[in-house]
Amino acid sequence: MLKNNLKITHFVLLMSVLNFLFFHFPFYSFVFNNIDYNSINGIFLVVSLMILMLVLNAFVFYLIFFLSRYLGKFLLVLFFIISALAVYFINTYGVIIDESMIGNVLNTKYGEASSFFSMKLVTYIILLGFLPSIYIIKVKIINTTWKKFLITTSLTLLFILTLVFANATNWLWIDKNSKTLGGLAMPWSYSVNLSLFYVHQYKKNEKEILLPNVTLKDNKKSVVVLVIGESARSQNFSLYGYHKNTNPLLSKTPNLFHFKANSCATYTTAGVKGILEYKNTDELYEILPNYLYRNNVEVIWRTSNWGEPPVHIKNYQKRENIIPKCQGDDCNYDEVLLNGLKEEIQASKKNKILIVLHTSTSHGPTYSKKYPPNFEIFKPVCNSVELGKCSQTELINAYDNTIVYTDYFLHQVIEDLKQLKEYSSTMIFVSDHGESLGENNLYMHGLPISIAPKEQYEIPFIVWVSDSSQQLKTYKTVSQYHVFHSVLHFLGIQSAIYNEEMNIYK
Repeated sequence: MLKNNLKITHFVLLMSVLNFLFFHFPFYSFVFNNIDYNSINGIFLVVSLMILMLVLNAFVFYLIFFLSRYLGKFLLVLFFIISALAVYFINTYGVIIDESMIGNVLNTKYGEASSFFSMKLVTYIILLGFLPSIYIIKVKIINTTWKKFLITTSLTLLFILTLVFANATNWLWIDKNSKTLGGLAMPWSYSVNLSLFYVHQYKKNEKEILLPNVTLKDNKKSVVVLVIGESARSQNFSLYGYHKNTNPLLSKTPNLFHFKANSCATYTTAGVKGILEYKNTDELYEILPNYLYRNNVEVIWRTSNWGEPPVHIKNYQKRENIIPKCQGDDCNYDEVLLNGLKEEIQASKKNKILIVLHTSTSHGPTYSKKYPPNFEIFKPVCNSVELGKCSQTELINAYDNTIVYTDYFLHQVIEDLKQLKEYSSTMIFVSDHGESLGENNLYMHGLPISIAPKEQYEIPFIVWVSDSSQQLKTYKTVSQYHVFHSVLHFLGIQSAIYNEEMNIYK
C-alpha cells in the first residue's frame, strides 16, 4: 500500500522506479539485443545503465520538487501521460522518439491522429498515465532542508560521475547508439528532442535565401506534373520486380521510365523538403514551387497531405478547397486532386507550368481506408490500427492495394496530360520515404536514416514523357534532389544553380 505522506527523497525514488518499470522495457530490449550480455563487461554495462536510469531520473525529479512541489507534480503528471502515449507507439509500431519523430507528431493533423485510436491505446493511457497521476496529485511530499539538499545532490553527482567513468570502455558503444538510446529513454526522449526541434525550427523560420533569377530558353508550351507520394516503397511496385501485379496500368504505358532511388530521410517533412530543394543543405533556400512562381512560371499546388516547407504561391489548394467542386465517391480519396486539373492547365495564360500533387495514399496505419472499395484486389486485408494484431499477409495485402490505387492515380494523370496536345508534358512520381510492414517487427516509418531498414528509404522514382523522341539518362540510382534540376531542364529554364548531372532527361 502506497503511503500518502512521503519524504521527498523517498517520493522521487518511488517515481523513478515506476518510470523505470512502466516505460523502459523497449530501452533495455534494445540494449540486450545489441550487446554480449553473457560477458562480464556486458553484464556490467546493463547493470550500470539500470542504476544510472534510476538515479538520474530520481536526481532530476529531486531538483524539480525541491524547487517547487506544484511545478514538480504538474510536470510529473504530464510526463507519465505522455510517456504512456510514447511507449504505446514504441511497442506497437517500433518507432523511436527522436527529433524527427517529434516533427512528425507536431505535423500530424486530426484526421491522421484519429486513425491511431484503439482500446489498447486507451488502456496504456489509463493504466500507465492516469492511475499514477492520481497518486502523484494526492500524495503529500515532505520537503528537506537546504543542508540536506546540498549534501544529497553532491553525493548523487559524485556517484553518477563515478559510474560514468567506470564505464569508459563502453563510451564508444553508447555514443554509437546514442540516438536510439536517447529516443527510448523516458521522459527525456520527447522533452529533450522537443526542445531541439523548436531550436532548429527557429533557425529554419529565418527568411529563406533567394536563388538567382532565371531566364527562359524558349516559349514552348511545357507542363510538369510532380506527384509526391506518401510512404510508397519501391519493393512493392511490380515495375521494380515485385511478384504481385501492383502496376497493371503503368506496366503497359509507353514512354514510362523508372529509376532506383533512395529518400534523404524517413519522414515526410524532410523527404518533401529534399524533393523540392536544389541540393542537400541545412540552409533555408527557396524551394522549387516558390522559386518558379517568383520567376513568372505558373505553379499549382494541390494537396491531401501536409508537412511541406512553406509554399509561397498564389494557387495553393487543399483537399477541402477542391471537394466542393467534386462529385462522386472518388472525391473521398486522392483522386480528388485531379478534379478539374486539366481544365485549370488549359486556362493558364503562361507557357511554363508546374503542377505539384501531394498525395497521402499509402500512409498507415489505416491502409485499407486509403483506396476505394473496388481497388481491394488483394485479400484478406488488415483493418486494425494495431498493425501487430494483423498477419503480415493481411497487412501487406492492404498496403499493396494502396499501390494498385497509386498506379491508377498516376495512369489518370498521364491520360489527362495526353489530351493536352499543344503541351510538351512529363509526369514525375517520387515518394517522400518508404514504409516498414512488420519486417524485423518494425512498422510504418520515421527511424533515423542511419539505422533505418531499406524498406523505409528505398522509394519509387517513375517518369513519363509525352514525346516518344524524348529519352532519359541511364542512371543506376537517383535521389530526390534530381527532381529540382530535372524540372528546370524540362521547362527550358536557365539558372546559375542548375546542375546538368542532376538532370534525368537527355
